[in-house]
Amino acid sequence: MIIRIVKMHFQPDKITDFVDVFNDNKSRIAGFEGCLHVELLQDIDSDNTFFTYSHWTSPDALEVYRHSDTFRDIWGQTKILFNRAPEAWSVRKT
Repeated sequence: MIIRIVKMHFQPDKITDFVDVFNDNKSRIAGFEGCLHVELLQDIDSDNTFFTYSHWTSPDALEVYRHSDTFRDIWGQTKILFNRAPEAWSVRKT
């Protein structure tokens, strides 16, 4: 299993738009083959900074998702709301 953490910074007036996109699509992500868990976290010191935290069965499963129509659709709705580039990490528990 791997954990994927994506840190995103949004335009302050687009926070609600992003939360709506995430909530509208959470079940699509969670239902994708290989996804074991997905949640959204908000930074306590910066209201416009969010993290997605997801568990995947393997790096390959994550890559299949990242090259899917589902990802392209959700990412297309999300990236237009950013105010700076996102950061992402794939990690595993030790």
